[in-house]
Amino acid sequence: REPAALLDAGLTALACGPGMGGGEVALGLLERACALDLPLLLDADALNLLAAESRLQRVVLAERRQCPSPLLLTPHPSEAARLLGADTSVVQADRGAAALELASRYQALVVLKGCGSIVATPDGRWFVNTTGNPGLAAAGTGDVLSGLVVALLAQGWPALEGLLAAVHLHGLAADERVAAGCGPVGLTASEVIDGARTCFNRWVAQGR
Repeated sequence: REPAALLDAGLTALACGPGMGGGEVALGLLERACALDLPLLLDADALNLLAAESRLQRVVLAERRQCPSPLLLTPHPSEAARLLGADTSVVQADRGAAALELASRYQALVVLKGCGSIVATPDGRWFVNTTGNPGLAAAGTGDVLSGLVVALLAQGWPALEGLLAAVHLHGLAADERVAAGCGPVGLTASEVIDGARTCFNRWVAQGR
């Protein structure tokens, strides 16, 4: 679908950012998305626009805070640094503090991706994910995580539980692909998707 039409399609959850690009068209679409009362995940280009555009920051920091639906941010360390106006080395020096600062500043659930991805909440809680491996540094795997999160939110999962489950599932899928001899070198985003499907269906069969 055309992006503008998608925003009028009665969505139950939305992710913005991967492949979005920059410029006025992308910025306008993102402003519209941020005004919607639904669970909204920002990743990739959406995070870069948020960091660079004061106009969008005003929407997120003012209007979005009045919205009852959750906002979720999924930055890697460099994106987190841009959002905080800091160097990546500062973010990496205290990943927990950086994730908590982002969660507080934007009143959002935050995943700071990396070795031991950190999930932080606006009320000061944080969690360290124990699944995953260096194969997840491959291009596109962050987009897979965004898709997993929004798929669970669209099925009615509570935001924090859906985020924690998706982050764990994402890493577990990569771990199982590596255990089967597929990586970590050369692991692809598509293979992570296949692994996540297998893991999730196993959870369903086990009644989790």
